[in-house]
Amino acid sequence: MRRCSSTRILQRKCNSQDVEAIVASVVKRRFNDKPRVAAGLIRLFFHDCFVNACDASILLDGDSSEKTAPPNLSVSGYDVIDEAKGLLEEACAGVVSCADIIAIAARDAVQLSGGGRYEVQTGRRDGSVSLASNVDLPSPRFSVSQSADAFAKKGIGLTDMVLLLGGHTIGFTNCSLFQDRLYNFDNTGKPDPTMDPLLVMKLRLICPRNSPADRTPVSLDQNLASTFIVDNSFYKQIRLGRGILQIDQALALDPLTNNTVASLANGNDFLARFGQAMVKLGAVDVLTDSQGEIRESCHLKNKPRSTLLFG
Repeated sequence: MRRCSSTRILQRKCNSQDVEAIVASVVKRRFNDKPRVAAGLIRLFFHDCFVNACDASILLDGDSSEKTAPPNLSVSGYDVIDEAKGLLEEACAGVVSCADIIAIAARDAVQLSGGGRYEVQTGRRDGSVSLASNVDLPSPRFSVSQSADAFAKKGIGLTDMVLLLGGHTIGFTNCSLFQDRLYNFDNTGKPDPTMDPLLVMKLRLICPRNSPADRTPVSLDQNLASTFIVDNSFYKQIRLGRGILQIDQALALDPLTNNTVASLANGNDFLARFGQAMVKLGAVDVLTDSQGEIRESCHLKNKPRSTLLFG
């Protein structure tokens, strides 16, 4: 696994500017205006890192780029990264990669939402390949075994998978991703028997059968006092049969993961362990040193530099 470096090194390269503080100022202002931006930034980080590497390939524009893949159509946070990139280019052009900005912004989102602050390694470089056909994110309808296989391909083990899915503590989703659990689970014509019947009744009011469009975002942590807080409430809720996505509920029931879920629900170490898992994800197959590039614009690959020939 290629290694990133300390943010102190990045700071020295950026004319002694505090790179993390610049990113944090943007994230904090956006968060204060709209707390849901935190969930968007964490999701952006995950969707970038899980495809190819943490190389900001999800930011690249194009008719068939990653952001056009169905799982990425609802991804948000691009404007936050753009604003931070603009400020950093003013401070030290060509020094801070878009990939590093995504990682720092995700950490700031966790911290602002009540989670622990963890050190973000830097030194990532930006990739040049972004194809919708490469997007192989684990489906919310996966079984635990299927999800574990997908994470294992990225070098991430079962426990870290459970921790990373704990990011759903401040997540939201749309009716289309769980409506089958309310009306016709596994083509039975009945709701998913593992879902709390009172929750089924509540969600049917939000997501009517055959509703034409996703209207109201649904919190993945059904302790509504904890909707915007990074904590272990998510694990407590799925142990009560109050998971929204199929994979979330399965975590609490499957023998492969139920002990880990119980430990996180009853313990007080989720915040520290979640940060560690985010650091591991942020180091998967990163581009460093002479690999990749530092994009001038996060949406576009750099133009090739012309070479002057002297006769």
